[in-house]
Amino acid sequence: MVRRSRSFIATPPGASIREQLDDRGMSQKEFAARMDMSEKHISKLINGDVQLTAETAVKLEIVLGVPAKFWNNLEAIYREKVIKAEAENDMEADEEIAKRFPYGEMAQLGWVPMTRNSKERVENLRKYFEVVRLLLLDDDKITRIACRRLAVTDKSDLALMAWVQEARIKARDIATAPIYIKGLISVLPEIRKMTVLKPEVFCPKIQTLLAEQGIALVFLPHLKGSFLQGASLVDGNKIVVGLTARGKDADRFWFSLFHELAHIVLGHVGQQGGTSEADESAADQWSGDVLIASDAFEKFRDEGDYSERRVVQFAHEQGIAPGIVVGRMQLERLITYRRLNHLKEKYEIAGS
Repeated sequence: MVRRSRSFIATPPGASIREQLDDRGMSQKEFAARMDMSEKHISKLINGDVQLTAETAVKLEIVLGVPAKFWNNLEAIYREKVIKAEAENDMEADEEIAKRFPYGEMAQLGWVPMTRNSKERVENLRKYFEVVRLLLLDDDKITRIACRRLAVTDKSDLALMAWVQEARIKARDIATAPIYIKGLISVLPEIRKMTVLKPEVFCPKIQTLLAEQGIALVFLPHLKGSFLQGASLVDGNKIVVGLTARGKDADRFWFSLFHELAHIVLGHVGQQGGTSEADESAADQWSGDVLIASDAFEKFRDEGDYSERRVVQFAHEQGIAPGIVVGRMQLERLITYRRLNHLKEKYEIAGS
């Protein structure tokens, strides 16, 4: 089979074999018999679908009278041009993909080298994602991700992949115990109590607790266009949870953290095809109920007192930050998104 690219044309040695047969008026059936090979193999050889081996080259020399060295050279040239043609075609396809990545922002963050050269960007992205072609990022066996996003677009998917890959890379430096889901469930109440602490206090505490359950927690900056708040995946013998303090509101941070932990507890992480809408809804429900028990919130809601005093009091009763209660109230339309925002603490988390 002839392989083409913009700069290369790779013609298989079989084209020369066909010419020899045409000159002799010899059929492929007769040629196969003389070569002591099947007609199917001869057909594949002529079409370039199988490699012309050294043994075949010797047979060709005997049957056609053309030196084996000639056939071996044709095969070597053909294979080299095939590689170059495919590499050029892959590069052109990957250059189009690379254009849709937020490469400049990734470079500013130090994730990839700074360059404006399109081919260098492709090579850098291939190394960053650890794939020989960027086209392979479509394979969900490579990108099994459970995540919470606010919107999905083509570019946002690529930005998400870049962000998650950075989380994966950073997590490799975090030592963890073997994955222990029951252990994670047992420490959830302790993590929930940390909502009233400052980030500089709770961040290392949570990272240590999760590492003991086989989970590497990574904090990263928000990548524009990713619409990302958090993501989780299995990488080797650990689970990676990446979080960004997007929006900087405490309620969003905690909901995103427990949302990702929900994916782990509910068994969504690592499944082929990623998470479904049902999975995301289940994780939303689980994380909301862990932060504020549904029966307790229902009772609070039915009271109808949404004053600042009562909100703070309810949060204290639940042992959580008032901003989490405010966020839940806003989400359920009990109050507008403008009310009580001063109760929401703003986080500045190292690494994000």
